[in-house]
Order: sequence, then structure tokens, then C-alpha cells
Amino acid sequence: MQTAADRPEAPTAMCNHLGAIFVSLELSRSTWLITSLSSGGGEKVSKKSVRGGDVAGLLERFAQLRKKAHARTGRNFPIIVIQEAGLDGFWIHRVLQNEGIESHVVDPASIAISRRRRRAKTDGLDGEALLRTLLAYKRGEPRVCAMVKVPTAEEEDRRRLCRERKVLTNERVLHVNRQRIAVLPGRTRVGAVAPRSTATARRVEDGRWPSLAKTSQGSDQS
Repeated sequence: MQTAADRPEAPTAMCNHLGAIFVSLELSRSTWLITSLSSGGGEKVSKKSVRGGDVAGLLERFAQLRKKAHARTGRNFPIIVIQEAGLDGFWIHRVLQNEGIESHVVDPASIAISRRRRRAKTDGLDGEALLRTLLAYKRGEPRVCAMVKVPTAEEEDRRRLCRERKVLTNERVLHVNRQRIAVLPGRTRVGAVAPRSTATARRVEDGRWPSLAKTSQGSDQS
């Protein structure tokens, strides 16, 4: 039987009296989920998705939100966007700023989450949580979240080089470990494996690497 704690929380209405269109972005490689709350929209949250990487579709959606808000109220509202800091970098943030859109990048670990009830991990709930965080941040509430200081394009390029080097190093270690595992008694000599450190090489030569030393002896006897 499903208890109250097991049921996911239903989306709730949010108040927007700040005279702007608030948007949260949930970004993935395949889909960008756009969750928005417009002034004069009856506190109703709107959700729409576009293909991942479709910047033109994203900007078109923003234009539609502006047009609908103007039709309801006769006023033009600015758009304020929030997104989580992720591995894709900050290029979307820069695109939005170049379009004259106020954009914020938040540290997801800084967003407070209620632990009283278990919540379903879905894009819809996450999008609404980001909207609430952005609204509270713009109202000036203290300790709501921590916004990330966006680096320049040059600084991000330098960081990317460090990340790529780390990935390549991890891949090299993985391949070397696979080679070591592939060393079978009586079939492969120790010389076929290249230890990645001087200490490892010495242990193999001195016979202090049990599996490889045994393999070497078995190969010599054959």
C-alpha cells in the first residue's frame, strides 16, 4: 500500500509579483526542459521542451512567452533565467546574456531540499524547484542559494584542458589495468605489460608482484 511519504509531491502554484517572466532550464544532451512563470499568468507554471542544443528554439520559446504576457497585460516583461552549473560549461549563459536576457547559474548543492518526504527525481519537480529558488533570490531572501561566478571564456578553456587531461589519464590507467588483467599463466610474459610507475616495475622484477611473477615463471617453464 502506498503511503503519503511514498507519493510524489504535486506541482503547486507560485506567486509572481516581481514584474518579470521567470524561467528555469533543465539541460540534457537530448532535451532542454523550459519551465516558466509569467506575470499575469494566473500563477500557472508552464512547461515546454526543445531539442538539446536548439538555441534558436529556446529563444523562440522566450519570444512566445513575451508575446503571451504582453497580450494578457499590455506590458513588456523582462526574462530572468536560472540553470544549474553543469559539465557543459557556461556557453548557454553567455548566449542568453548576449541576447540581453538576465541569466543566473546556481550551484545545485546550495539549494535547500525538504527531507520530510521522499520526492520523485523528475525534470518537472526540479524545474519548479529552480523557479522557487529564483523567485526567492530575486525577492532578496537570505541564504536561499549560492550563485556561481561565471568565468570568462578564456578561463573556462583553461579549465577544460585540465578536465580533458584528467579524463585521458583515467582512460590510460583503465587500459593498463585491462592489460594486466589479461595476463594469463603460460600465455603472456611480464614484458608484455608496461607498469605505469617505477615502483611497480621494481616489484615485478624482484618477484614482489605475485600474479605477474607467477605468470613470468610459468611462461619461462613453457
